[in-house]
Amino acid sequence: MEWRFTDDRPIWQQLTDQLTLSILKGEYPPGGRLPPVRELAAQAGVNPNTMQRALAQLEQDGLAVANRTTGRTVTEDIQVIEAAAKERAKAAVAACLRILSELGYTPSDALVFLKEELNHE
Repeated sequence: MEWRFTDDRPIWQQLTDQLTLSILKGEYPPGGRLPPVRELAAQAGVNPNTMQRALAQLEQDGLAVANRTTGRTVTEDIQVIEAAAKERAKAAVAACLRILSELGYTPSDALVFLKEELNHE
């Protein structure tokens, strides 16, 4: 996994977002084991406490489950994963519409742009 960070949000939130995306993309499959905190922290180049906070957020979001004997795993509840993916997609659409609105475009214009983009694929 390639870790990327910006200065606009806390690192732990960016870690949570990147781990969530990896789960949603299937890089960590349902029921699959997540690497240990220290291993993930070393990969990302962050403090283990920062990574721990990100993983705790994944648990709170229902995407990860902690088990004392086997470590953390991705939830086996496909509905939770699908709901998280849908929520992320809706947020992306909302962000796109907000940017287009700031540029003076309407939601109808956005649909036209979307259709044009789909026809170019």
